[in-house]
Amino acid sequence: MFRFPGLCPDCRCLADGPIGKISLGLVSIVIVSWNTRELLRKCLASVFGNDAPFEIEVIVVDNASHDGSAAMVREGFPDAILVQNERNEGYARGNNQGITLVNGEYILTLNPDTELPRDALRKCIDILDDNSEYGCLAPRLIGLDRKPQRSVRGFPSILGVFGAITGLANLSPEGPLGSYLLPAFDYDSEGPAPQPMGTFLMFKRSALEAVGDPRRPFDEAFPIFFNEVDLLYRMHQAGLRCLYSPQVEVLHAHGASTRQRPKAMIWESHRSLVRFFRKHLRGVQRVWIPGIAIAANIAALVRARGFRDGA
Repeated sequence: MFRFPGLCPDCRCLADGPIGKISLGLVSIVIVSWNTRELLRKCLASVFGNDAPFEIEVIVVDNASHDGSAAMVREGFPDAILVQNERNEGYARGNNQGITLVNGEYILTLNPDTELPRDALRKCIDILDDNSEYGCLAPRLIGLDRKPQRSVRGFPSILGVFGAITGLANLSPEGPLGSYLLPAFDYDSEGPAPQPMGTFLMFKRSALEAVGDPRRPFDEAFPIFFNEVDLLYRMHQAGLRCLYSPQVEVLHAHGASTRQRPKAMIWESHRSLVRFFRKHLRGVQRVWIPGIAIAANIAALVRARGFRDGA
């Protein structure tokens, strides 16, 4: 059963009018897509094929795709709410656009390069309801090779990032040098996860309300990368942790959009890491920011093999 908040009843285009009241038990799913038509088709088929015993609403935000993604959604999945942007607004703003329209007590931000098993949504709600101290949930991500993906990291710290860059994280997997990559994280056990990959994150609306505007929870200063890291960090500071659960497995093709401009994405990921430190480092630690910026630019230059599409 589906609901269409703020929609024209005849054509289901976005209509003027107030957003509906929050519905207990309603799950709202926001998918931001850019040129991922066939992956998005599979993703939506798996979402609408779920056997969830509750209402769901699906919002697709298309970031000016030129591969026919919007037409595919309109024609193949008329029950989805489609937001068409005239330009690529980025991942953070796209999610905020979608979340502005939602009515659910639970909000799932979902990447289009995923496929959900039929029981995924039901399991997620059951797990969150049984773990009231957690603000969101992340599943085990399974790659196309059917192997689990390493999808959980710690929050960025100076020593943790240094350990990741130098490879020393594996020599101290449970120490400060391993605190970012978390090489010792147990992907077979359910438990707290500092910052899982933003591929699939199911939030309680109450958790978003605790850290700011629940209609625009993502900081748009992080357009593509680290926006979910920033949000999860703010939740963590408010005492709301994220729960990782291997009970839910989600197929993940990984990086379908970012692979289209790999060098630009390398530069953007490094810039976003510096933005995160600038936003969250306090006191004497801020003296490290210039050095972090220099190191990040050198690392981006090496990884991207030049300035093209980046600096």
